[in-house]
Amino acid sequence: MPNWHRFTPADFEYDFDRDELATHYRMATMSAKAKLTEFEIDQKVIAQADDNAAWEKPILVRRTRAASLSIPPDLAARAAFLAKLHRKPSLEEWLTRVIQERIELEEAAF
Repeated sequence: MPNWHRFTPADFEYDFDRDELATHYRMATMSAKAKLTEFEIDQKVIAQADDNAAWEKPILVRRTRAASLSIPPDLAARAAFLAKLHRKPSLEEWLTRVIQERIELEEAAF
């Protein structure tokens, strides 16, 4: 327990002239923190690679099942032709790209 008798009233007076927070009106620093470069991140990871205390518990991720679509044969043939025209190695890869582009277009319009 502190000995309150040894303090004088001057000890409890607040010195606003020497207070750094008084000039900021209790606002936080607005400057952005410097982001680490890829090289700095790599160096940090390499330095902590053997330190188990630096790592969190591993996260288990389950692979989602691939979705299957049923489309009419004539539409599948037309899609296969366009996939070859765009020099994609597989119809699935071309369809994935087309669907991604369409979703991005719809999201941008929404």
